[in-house]
Amino acid sequence: MYFDCIIAGFGGQGVMLAGNILAYAAIAENKKVTYMPVYGVEMRGGTANCTVVISDREIGSPVIQQPVSSIVMNKPSYDKFASKVKRSGLIIVNENLVPKDAELSPNIKTLFIPARDLAVEAGGDRLLNMVMLGALAEKTGVVSVDSLKKALNAAIEEKYHKMIPLNSLAIDKGAKFVKTGC
Repeated sequence: MYFDCIIAGFGGQGVMLAGNILAYAAIAENKKVTYMPVYGVEMRGGTANCTVVISDREIGSPVIQQPVSSIVMNKPSYDKFASKVKRSGLIIVNENLVPKDAELSPNIKTLFIPARDLAVEAGGDRLLNMVMLGALAEKTGVVSVDSLKKALNAAIEEKYHKMIPLNSLAIDKGAKFVKTGC
């Protein structure tokens, strides 16, 4: 098994946290993992992305040229990474910030998620990253939704543990959207 993903958005959308949680979930499932954050100059409000590679064998490099999958949370990230996804790969798009009429490649599976709307239902728009993670887990099966929720304890600073129930709910909302289409 080999899976790689680029998660991208602007600073403040929780891109790095999402990558961290995905990595911790894979570790909990005894998979090999690399995680590499990439920050833009501005941090909050600037561009941010990370790569996560998950495998059942040793991983040679955290650098990804053409990811199997990508999560994009805003239009600049879509513009940068959509064309890099492998042929027949998957891109999960936040439809609240990327219009559905964005130029799509017919060779890439695209899943539009109303991530902000689902995040607000779960407790606030800052949960958008968790919605996207839940959608990724449900769609790909790379890690289980339960493993993502368990990874919250390891990835989130203890002073923010009171937010874990809301994060968990947002993960469930993303997974449910994929499972049921609503």
